[in-house]
Amino acid sequence: MYKKVYLTVVGLLFAALAVVFDTFPRSRVSELEKRELATFPAFSLDSLATGAFTTQVSAWFSDTEPYRDVLMSLSMNFKQWIALNMGDDQVVFHMADAEMEETPEEKPDDESVANRDLKEYNNTITAEEKAKIAHAGIVIVGSGPNVRALMTYGGGPNGGVAFAEAANAYKQALGDAVQVYCMAIPTSSEYYCPESVKHRIKSQRATINNIYAHLDPDVKAVDVYSTLGEHADEPIFLRTDHHWAPLGAYYAAKKFAAVAGVPFRDLTAYERHVVRNFVGTMYGYSKDVAVKNAPEDFVYYTPAGANYNTTYINLNVNKKLQVTGEGKPYNDKFFYKFKDGSGGAYSTFMGSDQKITKVETDVANGRRVLILKDSFGNAIPGYLFYSFEQVHVVDYRYFTKNIKRYITDNKITDVLFANNIFVAYNPATARVYKQFLNQ
Repeated sequence: MYKKVYLTVVGLLFAALAVVFDTFPRSRVSELEKRELATFPAFSLDSLATGAFTTQVSAWFSDTEPYRDVLMSLSMNFKQWIALNMGDDQVVFHMADAEMEETPEEKPDDESVANRDLKEYNNTITAEEKAKIAHAGIVIVGSGPNVRALMTYGGGPNGGVAFAEAANAYKQALGDAVQVYCMAIPTSSEYYCPESVKHRIKSQRATINNIYAHLDPDVKAVDVYSTLGEHADEPIFLRTDHHWAPLGAYYAAKKFAAVAGVPFRDLTAYERHVVRNFVGTMYGYSKDVAVKNAPEDFVYYTPAGANYNTTYINLNVNKKLQVTGEGKPYNDKFFYKFKDGSGGAYSTFMGSDQKITKVETDVANGRRVLILKDSFGNAIPGYLFYSFEQVHVVDYRYFTKNIKRYITDNKITDVLFANNIFVAYNPATARVYKQFLNQ
Protein backbone atom coordinates (compact mmCIF):
# COMPACT_ATOMS: atom_id res chain seq x y z
CA MET A 1 0.00 0.00 0.00
CA TYR A 2 2.69 2.51 1.07
CA LYS A 3 4.80 1.51 -1.94
CA LYS A 4 1.91 2.30 -4.29
CA VAL A 5 1.28 5.66 -2.62
CA TYR A 6 4.98 6.52 -2.86
CA LEU A 7 5.16 5.58 -6.54
CA THR A 8 1.97 7.54 -7.26
CA VAL A 9 3.29 10.71 -5.53
CA VAL A 10 6.66 10.47 -7.28
CA GLY A 11 4.97 9.81 -10.61
CA LEU A 12 2.69 12.81 -10.22
CA LEU A 13 5.65 14.99 -9.23
CA PHE A 14 7.65 13.98 -12.31
CA ALA A 15 4.57 14.45 -14.49
CA ALA A 16 4.07 17.95 -13.11
CA LEU A 17 7.71 18.80 -13.73
CA ALA A 18 7.48 17.43 -17.26
CA VAL A 19 4.44 19.64 -17.96
CA VAL A 20 6.18 22.72 -16.54
CA PHE A 21 9.48 22.18 -18.36
CA ASP A 22 7.96 21.10 -21.67
CA THR A 23 4.95 23.41 -22.03
CA PHE A 24 5.46 26.56 -19.94
CA PRO A 25 7.14 29.61 -21.58
CA ARG A 26 10.93 29.43 -21.52
CA SER A 27 12.88 32.08 -19.62
CA ARG A 28 14.75 34.55 -21.82
CA VAL A 29 16.52 36.80 -19.32
CA SER A 30 17.84 36.10 -15.82
CA GLU A 31 17.57 39.15 -13.57
CA LEU A 32 19.41 37.17 -10.90
CA GLU A 33 22.41 36.45 -13.13
CA LYS A 34 22.03 39.74 -15.03
CA ARG A 35 22.35 38.14 -18.46
CA GLU A 36 20.39 37.04 -21.49
CA LEU A 37 19.86 33.30 -21.54
CA ALA A 38 20.77 30.94 -24.39
CA THR A 39 18.76 31.13 -27.63
CA PHE A 40 17.58 28.17 -29.68
CA PRO A 41 20.36 27.28 -32.16
CA ALA A 42 20.01 27.61 -35.92
CA PHE A 43 19.65 24.24 -37.65
CA SER A 44 21.98 22.99 -40.36
CA LEU A 45 22.79 19.54 -41.69
CA ASP A 46 26.46 20.03 -40.83
CA SER A 47 25.73 20.90 -37.19
CA LEU A 48 23.39 17.92 -36.95
CA ALA A 49 25.99 15.57 -38.43
CA THR A 50 28.72 16.74 -36.03
CA GLY A 51 26.43 16.62 -33.00
CA ALA A 52 26.83 20.35 -32.37
CA PHE A 53 23.11 21.05 -32.95
CA THR A 54 21.87 18.55 -30.35
CA THR A 55 24.51 19.74 -27.87
CA GLN A 56 23.38 23.36 -28.32
CA VAL A 57 19.71 22.37 -27.99
CA SER A 58 20.51 20.58 -24.73
CA ALA A 59 22.36 23.67 -23.45
CA TRP A 60 19.43 25.91 -24.47
CA PHE A 61 16.91 23.62 -22.75
CA SER A 62 18.78 23.59 -19.43
CA ASP A 63 19.63 27.32 -19.53
CA THR A 64 16.09 28.55 -20.23
CA GLU A 65 14.05 26.49 -17.79
CA PRO A 66 10.69 28.13 -16.88
CA TYR A 67 10.80 30.20 -13.70
CA ARG A 68 14.60 29.89 -13.64
CA ASP A 69 15.15 32.77 -11.20
CA VAL A 70 12.38 31.55 -8.88
CA LEU A 71 13.84 28.05 -8.71
CA MET A 72 17.36 29.38 -8.15
CA SER A 73 16.12 31.65 -5.36
CA LEU A 74 14.37 28.71 -3.68
CA SER A 75 17.57 26.68 -3.90
CA MET A 76 19.65 29.50 -2.42
CA ASN A 77 17.17 30.03 0.41
CA PHE A 78 17.34 26.33 1.24
CA LYS A 79 21.16 26.42 1.27
CA GLN A 80 21.05 29.50 3.49
CA TRP A 81 18.71 27.70 5.91
CA ILE A 82 21.11 24.77 6.09
CA ALA A 83 24.05 27.12 6.71
CA LEU A 84 22.22 28.90 9.52
CA ASN A 85 21.47 25.60 11.18
CA MET A 86 25.15 24.66 11.10
CA GLY A 87 25.97 27.52 13.48
CA ASP A 88 27.33 31.05 13.22
CA ASP A 89 30.97 30.01 13.41
CA GLN A 90 30.80 27.59 10.51
CA VAL A 91 32.95 28.44 7.47
CA VAL A 92 31.42 26.85 4.39
CA PHE A 93 33.48 26.12 1.27
CA HIS A 94 30.95 25.66 -1.52
CA MET A 95 33.55 25.62 -4.26
CA ALA A 96 37.30 25.89 -4.62
CA ASP A 97 38.69 29.34 -5.35
CA ALA A 98 38.58 30.29 -9.02
CA GLU A 99 42.07 31.77 -8.89
CA MET A 100 43.92 33.21 -11.85
CA GLU A 101 46.76 31.27 -13.34
CA GLU A 102 49.91 33.20 -12.61
CA THR A 103 51.90 34.17 -15.69
CA PRO A 104 55.67 34.01 -15.09
CA GLU A 105 57.13 37.46 -15.63
CA GLU A 106 60.54 38.93 -14.97
CA LYS A 107 61.28 40.89 -11.83
CA PRO A 108 62.69 44.41 -12.19
CA ASP A 109 66.48 44.39 -12.48
CA ASP A 110 66.91 48.14 -12.15
CA GLU A 111 67.26 48.90 -8.45
CA SER A 112 66.20 52.52 -8.89
CA VAL A 113 63.02 51.48 -10.71
CA ALA A 114 62.17 48.70 -8.27
CA ASN A 115 62.46 51.10 -5.35
CA ARG A 116 60.33 53.84 -6.88
CA ASP A 117 58.79 55.90 -4.12
CA LEU A 118 55.41 54.28 -3.43
CA LYS A 119 53.56 55.14 -0.27
CA GLU A 120 52.80 52.04 1.75
CA TYR A 121 49.50 51.57 3.56
CA ASN A 122 49.17 49.22 6.51
CA ASN A 123 45.59 48.02 6.41
CA THR A 124 43.72 48.04 9.72
CA ILE A 125 40.18 47.77 8.37
CA THR A 126 39.35 44.06 8.26
CA ALA A 127 36.18 42.16 8.88
CA GLU A 128 36.54 39.80 11.84
CA GLU A 129 33.07 38.36 11.32
CA LYS A 130 32.26 34.85 10.16
CA ALA A 131 32.94 34.15 6.50
CA LYS A 132 32.35 31.49 3.89
CA ILE A 133 33.52 30.82 0.37
CA ALA A 134 30.48 30.90 -1.91
CA HIS A 135 30.07 29.99 -5.58
CA ALA A 136 33.07 30.80 -7.84
CA GLY A 137 35.34 31.50 -4.89
CA ILE A 138 33.49 34.59 -3.69
CA VAL A 139 33.87 35.30 0.03
CA ILE A 140 30.68 36.15 1.91
CA VAL A 141 31.48 38.19 5.01
CA GLY A 142 29.20 38.85 7.96
CA SER A 143 25.49 38.31 8.34
CA GLY A 144 22.22 40.22 8.29
CA PRO A 145 21.99 43.67 6.68
CA ASN A 146 25.78 44.21 6.59
CA VAL A 147 26.74 41.21 4.47
CA ARG A 148 29.61 41.93 2.10
CA ALA A 149 30.63 39.82 -0.93
CA LEU A 150 34.31 39.84 -1.92
CA MET A 151 36.05 38.49 -5.03
CA THR A 152 39.09 36.33 -4.35
CA TYR A 153 42.24 37.52 -6.09
CA GLY A 154 44.77 34.95 -7.30
CA GLY A 155 47.38 37.04 -9.07
CA GLY A 156 51.04 36.82 -8.14
CA PRO A 157 53.57 39.48 -7.07
CA ASN A 158 55.38 39.35 -10.43
CA GLY A 159 52.23 39.94 -12.50
CA GLY A 160 50.98 42.98 -14.37
CA VAL A 161 54.23 43.68 -16.22
CA ALA A 162 52.46 43.64 -19.61
CA PHE A 163 50.02 46.31 -18.35
CA ALA A 164 52.92 48.58 -17.42
CA GLU A 165 54.57 47.89 -20.77
CA ALA A 166 51.38 48.93 -22.57
CA ALA A 167 51.44 52.29 -20.77
CA ASN A 168 55.12 52.63 -21.65
CA ALA A 169 54.35 51.88 -25.32
CA TYR A 170 51.76 54.68 -25.39
CA LYS A 171 54.23 57.17 -23.96
CA GLN A 172 56.86 56.16 -26.51
CA ALA A 173 54.36 56.40 -29.37
CA LEU A 174 52.79 59.70 -28.28
CA GLY A 175 55.92 61.57 -27.26
CA ASP A 176 56.29 64.66 -25.10
CA ALA A 177 53.02 66.24 -26.25
CA VAL A 178 50.92 63.72 -24.27
CA GLN A 179 51.36 62.72 -20.62
CA VAL A 180 50.50 59.09 -19.80
CA TYR A 181 49.27 57.90 -16.38
CA CYS A 182 48.71 54.40 -14.98
CA MET A 183 46.12 53.61 -12.31
CA ALA A 184 45.73 49.99 -11.15
CA ILE A 185 42.56 49.87 -9.05
CA PRO A 186 42.38 47.43 -6.12
CA THR A 187 39.14 45.69 -5.23
CA SER A 188 37.32 45.43 -1.92
CA SER A 189 38.87 42.13 -0.82
CA GLU A 190 42.15 43.97 -0.22
CA TYR A 191 40.55 46.05 2.56
CA TYR A 192 37.75 43.94 4.05
CA CYS A 193 38.93 40.34 3.92
CA PRO A 194 38.55 38.41 7.21
CA GLU A 195 41.67 36.92 8.74
CA SER A 196 40.09 33.47 8.57
CA VAL A 197 40.22 33.37 4.76
CA LYS A 198 43.16 35.69 4.01
CA HIS A 199 45.35 32.70 3.21
CA ARG A 200 43.11 31.98 0.22
CA ILE A 201 43.56 35.42 -1.36
CA LYS A 202 46.77 36.81 -2.88
CA SER A 203 48.09 40.33 -2.21
CA GLN A 204 46.94 42.98 -4.65
CA ARG A 205 49.46 45.44 -3.19
CA ALA A 206 52.31 43.22 -4.38
CA THR A 207 50.99 43.14 -7.94
CA ILE A 208 50.30 46.88 -7.99
CA ASN A 209 53.81 47.61 -6.72
CA ASN A 210 55.20 45.45 -9.51
CA ILE A 211 53.14 47.26 -12.16
CA TYR A 212 54.35 50.68 -11.03
CA ALA A 213 57.94 49.46 -10.70
CA HIS A 214 57.95 48.54 -14.39
CA LEU A 215 56.71 51.92 -15.62
CA ASP A 216 59.16 54.08 -17.51
CA PRO A 217 60.22 57.19 -15.52
CA ASP A 218 58.16 59.51 -17.74
CA VAL A 219 54.92 57.51 -17.20
CA LYS A 220 53.23 58.70 -14.01
CA ALA A 221 51.84 56.18 -11.53
CA VAL A 222 48.54 57.12 -9.88
CA ASP A 223 48.77 54.99 -6.75
CA VAL A 224 45.25 54.89 -5.29
CA TYR A 225 45.90 51.86 -3.09
CA SER A 226 46.88 53.92 -0.06
CA THR A 227 44.33 56.62 -0.90
CA LEU A 228 41.49 54.13 -0.74
CA GLY A 229 42.94 52.47 2.35
CA GLU A 230 42.93 55.76 4.22
CA HIS A 231 39.15 55.95 3.61
CA ALA A 232 38.35 52.25 4.06
CA ASP A 233 36.10 53.04 7.03
CA GLU A 234 33.83 54.96 4.60
CA PRO A 235 31.51 53.32 2.01
CA ILE A 236 34.09 53.39 -0.80
CA PHE A 237 33.19 49.90 -2.06
CA LEU A 238 29.80 48.37 -2.72
CA ARG A 239 28.86 45.41 -0.53
CA THR A 240 26.65 43.61 -3.05
CA ASP A 241 28.45 44.47 -6.29
CA HIS A 242 31.95 43.75 -7.61
CA HIS A 243 32.55 47.44 -8.40
CA TRP A 244 33.77 50.14 -6.09
CA ALA A 245 31.27 52.73 -4.90
CA PRO A 246 31.18 56.19 -6.52
CA LEU A 247 32.74 57.57 -3.33
CA GLY A 248 35.81 55.39 -3.89
CA ALA A 249 36.06 56.69 -7.45
CA TYR A 250 35.89 60.24 -6.07
CA TYR A 251 39.00 59.72 -3.95
CA ALA A 252 40.77 58.08 -6.91
CA ALA A 253 39.85 60.97 -9.22
CA LYS A 254 41.12 63.42 -6.60
CA LYS A 255 44.47 61.60 -6.51
CA PHE A 256 44.67 61.60 -10.31
CA ALA A 257 43.95 65.34 -10.47
CA ALA A 258 46.76 65.97 -7.98
CA VAL A 259 49.23 63.90 -10.02
CA ALA A 260 48.08 65.58 -13.25
CA GLY A 261 48.28 69.07 -11.76
CA VAL A 262 44.72 70.12 -12.63
CA PRO A 263 42.10 71.81 -10.40
CA PHE A 264 39.71 69.60 -8.44
CA ARG A 265 36.53 70.39 -6.53
CA ASP A 266 35.68 69.10 -3.07
CA LEU A 267 32.73 66.73 -2.70
CA THR A 268 30.67 69.66 -1.35
CA ALA A 269 30.53 70.95 -4.95
CA TYR A 270 28.50 67.88 -5.95
CA GLU A 271 24.86 66.97 -5.52
CA ARG A 272 24.23 63.66 -3.71
CA HIS A 273 21.75 61.13 -5.15
CA VAL A 274 20.60 57.80 -3.69
CA VAL A 275 19.18 54.66 -5.30
CA ARG A 276 17.80 52.64 -2.41
CA ASN A 277 17.53 48.85 -2.04
CA PHE A 278 20.32 48.20 -4.52
CA VAL A 279 21.56 44.62 -4.93
CA GLY A 280 24.36 44.33 -7.45
CA THR A 281 26.17 41.67 -9.42
CA MET A 282 27.48 39.67 -6.47
CA TYR A 283 24.09 38.08 -5.83
CA GLY A 284 24.18 36.39 -9.22
CA TYR A 285 27.89 35.64 -9.04
CA SER A 286 27.83 34.11 -5.55
CA LYS A 287 24.35 32.58 -5.77
CA ASP A 288 24.05 33.28 -2.07
CA VAL A 289 20.69 34.55 -0.85
CA ALA A 290 22.37 36.40 2.03
CA VAL A 291 23.53 38.98 -0.52
CA LYS A 292 19.99 39.45 -1.83
CA ASN A 293 18.73 39.93 1.72
CA ALA A 294 21.23 42.73 2.43
CA PRO A 295 20.38 45.54 -0.03
CA GLU A 296 22.33 48.79 0.21
CA ASP A 297 22.12 52.41 -0.87
CA PHE A 298 23.81 53.20 -4.18
CA VAL A 299 25.04 56.76 -3.65
CA TYR A 300 26.41 58.82 -6.52
CA TYR A 301 27.33 62.47 -7.06
CA THR A 302 26.73 64.92 -9.91
CA PRO A 303 28.65 68.19 -10.38
CA ALA A 304 26.33 70.97 -9.22
CA GLY A 305 26.30 74.00 -11.50
CA ALA A 306 28.87 72.60 -13.94
CA ASN A 307 28.28 73.28 -17.63
CA TYR A 308 29.07 70.31 -19.84
CA ASN A 309 27.84 68.63 -22.99
CA THR A 310 28.07 64.86 -23.56
CA THR A 311 28.38 63.28 -27.02
CA TYR A 312 28.20 59.52 -27.59
CA ILE A 313 29.01 57.17 -30.42
CA ASN A 314 27.21 53.89 -29.84
CA LEU A 315 29.07 50.74 -30.84
CA ASN A 316 27.13 47.83 -32.34
CA VAL A 317 28.19 44.58 -30.67
CA ASN A 318 27.28 40.99 -31.59
CA LYS A 319 26.61 38.10 -29.19
CA LYS A 320 30.35 37.41 -28.97
CA LEU A 321 30.84 41.04 -27.80
CA GLN A 322 32.65 41.90 -31.02
CA VAL A 323 32.16 45.39 -32.44
CA THR A 324 30.40 45.17 -35.81
CA GLY A 325 29.81 48.86 -36.48
CA GLU A 326 29.08 52.23 -34.93
CA GLY A 327 26.28 54.77 -34.92
CA LYS A 328 26.32 58.47 -35.58
CA PRO A 329 27.34 60.92 -32.81
CA TYR A 330 24.47 62.15 -30.65
CA ASN A 331 24.06 64.25 -27.52
CA ASP A 332 22.60 62.84 -24.32
CA LYS A 333 22.96 63.04 -20.54
CA PHE A 334 26.03 61.67 -18.76
CA PHE A 335 24.19 60.53 -15.62
CA TYR A 336 21.24 58.16 -16.07
CA LYS A 337 18.65 57.85 -13.32
CA PHE A 338 17.58 54.46 -11.96
CA LYS A 339 14.63 53.65 -9.72
CA ASP A 340 14.96 52.32 -6.19
CA GLY A 341 15.54 48.59 -6.24
CA SER A 342 17.18 48.57 -9.66
CA GLY A 343 20.13 46.20 -9.91
CA GLY A 344 21.57 48.19 -12.81
CA ALA A 345 22.34 51.37 -10.87
CA TYR A 346 26.08 51.20 -11.57
CA SER A 347 25.14 52.01 -15.18
CA THR A 348 24.25 55.50 -13.92
CA PHE A 349 27.48 56.65 -15.60
CA MET A 350 27.08 56.84 -19.41
CA GLY A 351 24.44 54.09 -19.43
CA SER A 352 26.72 51.35 -20.75
CA ASP A 353 30.28 50.44 -21.74
CA GLN A 354 29.57 49.96 -25.44
CA LYS A 355 30.12 53.53 -26.58
CA ILE A 356 32.75 56.19 -27.09
CA THR A 357 32.14 59.21 -24.85
CA LYS A 358 33.23 62.82 -25.23
CA VAL A 359 32.36 65.45 -22.62
CA GLU A 360 33.00 69.15 -23.32
CA THR A 361 33.12 71.42 -20.28
CA ASP A 362 33.52 75.16 -19.75
CA VAL A 363 37.02 74.70 -18.28
CA ALA A 364 39.35 76.55 -20.64
CA ASN A 365 42.75 75.26 -19.52
CA GLY A 366 43.90 73.47 -22.68
CA ARG A 367 43.88 70.07 -20.92
CA ARG A 368 42.01 67.18 -22.54
CA VAL A 369 42.03 63.73 -20.96
CA LEU A 370 41.34 60.32 -22.50
CA ILE A 371 40.42 57.61 -19.99
CA LEU A 372 41.13 54.04 -21.13
CA LYS A 373 39.12 51.87 -18.78
CA ASP A 374 37.02 48.87 -17.84
CA SER A 375 33.72 49.30 -16.00
CA PHE A 376 35.50 50.47 -12.82
CA GLY A 377 36.58 53.54 -14.77
CA ASN A 378 32.99 54.57 -15.49
CA ALA A 379 32.65 56.25 -12.11
CA ILE A 380 35.74 58.46 -12.54
CA PRO A 381 34.94 60.93 -15.40
CA GLY A 382 32.07 62.74 -13.64
CA TYR A 383 34.50 64.10 -11.05
CA LEU A 384 36.76 65.64 -13.71
CA PHE A 385 34.32 68.09 -15.33
CA TYR A 386 35.86 70.88 -13.23
CA SER A 387 39.40 69.73 -14.13
CA PHE A 388 39.63 69.32 -17.93
CA GLU A 389 38.09 71.14 -20.87
CA GLN A 390 37.34 67.79 -22.48
CA VAL A 391 36.97 64.29 -21.01
CA HIS A 392 37.01 61.32 -23.41
CA VAL A 393 36.18 57.77 -22.33
CA VAL A 394 37.02 54.53 -24.18
CA ASP A 395 36.43 50.98 -22.93
CA TYR A 396 39.26 48.58 -23.74
CA ARG A 397 36.77 45.92 -24.87
CA TYR A 398 35.01 48.06 -27.48
CA PHE A 399 37.23 50.24 -29.64
CA THR A 400 38.12 49.73 -33.30
CA LYS A 401 39.70 53.07 -34.23
CA ASN A 402 43.39 53.90 -34.32
CA ILE A 403 44.10 55.39 -30.91
CA LYS A 404 46.98 57.61 -32.07
CA ARG A 405 44.76 59.18 -34.73
CA TYR A 406 41.95 59.61 -32.19
CA ILE A 407 44.34 61.34 -29.76
CA THR A 408 45.69 63.62 -32.48
CA ASP A 409 42.28 64.50 -33.93
CA ASN A 410 40.90 65.39 -30.49
CA LYS A 411 44.05 67.18 -29.28
CA ILE A 412 44.32 64.95 -26.22
CA THR A 413 46.96 66.10 -23.71
CA ASP A 414 46.60 63.39 -21.04
CA VAL A 415 45.94 59.63 -21.25
CA LEU A 416 44.89 57.72 -18.12
CA PHE A 417 44.87 53.91 -17.94
CA ALA A 418 42.27 53.16 -15.23
CA ASN A 419 41.71 49.43 -14.82
CA ASN A 420 40.85 47.19 -11.90
CA ILE A 421 43.52 44.75 -10.76
CA PHE A 422 41.92 41.70 -12.41
CA VAL A 423 41.99 43.42 -15.80
CA ALA A 424 45.43 44.95 -15.25
CA TYR A 425 46.88 41.55 -14.32
CA ASN A 426 45.62 39.83 -17.47
CA PRO A 427 48.24 40.02 -20.29
CA ALA A 428 45.40 39.96 -22.85
CA THR A 429 44.43 43.48 -21.75
CA ALA A 430 47.86 44.80 -22.66
CA ARG A 431 47.70 43.10 -26.05
CA VAL A 432 44.41 44.86 -26.78
CA TYR A 433 45.78 48.24 -25.74
CA LYS A 434 48.87 47.81 -27.91
CA GLN A 435 46.66 46.79 -30.83
CA PHE A 436 44.87 50.15 -30.54
CA LEU A 437 48.12 51.84 -31.55
CA ASN A 438 48.24 50.13 -34.93
CA GLN A 439 44.71 49.01 -35.87
